Amino acid sequence: MDQTNELSGISAAEPTYPTVPHRPMTVPVEEAEERARHFHEVMDRRRTVRDFSDRPLPEGVLEWAIRTAATAPSGAHVQPWRFVVLTDPERKRLLREAAETEEREFYSRRASAEWLEALAPIGTDWNKPFLEIAPAVIVVFEVHKGPDSPRPYYTKESVGIAVGLLLATLHQAGLATLTHTPSPMRFLNEVCDRPAEERAAYVIPVGYPAEGARVPDLHRKSLDQVMVRI
Repeated sequence: MDQTNELSGISAAEPTYPTVPHRPMTVPVEEAEERARHFHEVMDRRRTVRDFSDRPLPEGVLEWAIRTAATAPSGAHVQPWRFVVLTDPERKRLLREAAETEEREFYSRRASAEWLEALAPIGTDWNKPFLEIAPAVIVVFEVHKGPDSPRPYYTKESVGIAVGLLLATLHQAGLATLTHTPSPMRFLNEVCDRPAEERAAYVIPVGYPAEGARVPDLHRKSLDQVMVRI
């Protein structure tokens, strides 16, 4: 039985904020598994790419990808994200120079031997030419409480889900991406002209793979290694 709020007299089951009818996707039961399998087959071909072409991007793709990313759920629906798109060559040059400065420090002094050993099969180093070559770089910021922004909740989780949708959409559009996370990232506020309450979380070059691009021969864990049914 619904409990009644003694102070207001409003049933706890009745929302006190505006609502609209839900519009769920209607998928025939017999098609559900096939659709899930097909989406897996598409996404299983997604790979992180480090060799980009400077080929221009199709008109409108970045905008639709960011619109899709912004449909992600977020704590208290605060939507604590900002997607800064860099396409200006000079701005990308500044980004690369600043990022490589931090990466040199990481690979020469900050990273532990264990961390460097884990990275060795992927073949990464401080050199980041893709930050200039890729036709666009999306810098994703977490928006924290500031003069014009409310306090966010579950910020990292919310932004992480949004970035997952962003990568999936760009892959669906035939584009390659890379998730670059230089540390520390405060230099990105200056490069991107963003206020202090915004904190960079991801740097994502976007473009087509270079002709003959190759990727490490890595393998994903099997279902029984990642799924537990209880």
